[in-house]
Amino acid sequence: SPHHRETRMIHHIDLVVSDFARSRAFYVQALEPLAMRPVMDRGPTLTGFGTLPDPVFWIRAGTVAASLHVAFNAASRAMVEAFHEAALAAGGRNHGGPGYRPRYETHYYAACVLDPDGNNIEAVYRGR
Repeated sequence: SPHHRETRMIHHIDLVVSDFARSRAFYVQALEPLAMRPVMDRGPTLTGFGTLPDPVFWIRAGTVAASLHVAFNAASRAMVEAFHEAALAAGGRNHGGPGYRPRYETHYYAACVLDPDGNNIEAVYRGR
């Protein structure tokens, strides 16, 4: 929503990946259930996902220095589950199946996968 865009504190995340084609294919498939689609390509090794004019999540080819944890908002538990299933089908490795994480918050429902470079990619739903 426009309100969300105006109030989010992070403008974008830029993730370095070791094999661009493999990672782009992974993220296209894994993020589709979260309505995060590639919306901007800048050359053959840089893609932005989200909405124009400012994609919120970028991947770029390079040398991976360290792994990261990136969590995406989901609009429902079903969306978290669809993300997890799509990410595994895209070659991700399970890093915590869909379920509640009461150690974070009572209504924190999430799933995690490791991307091709070992980054911990999460989808989270905070609804009731």
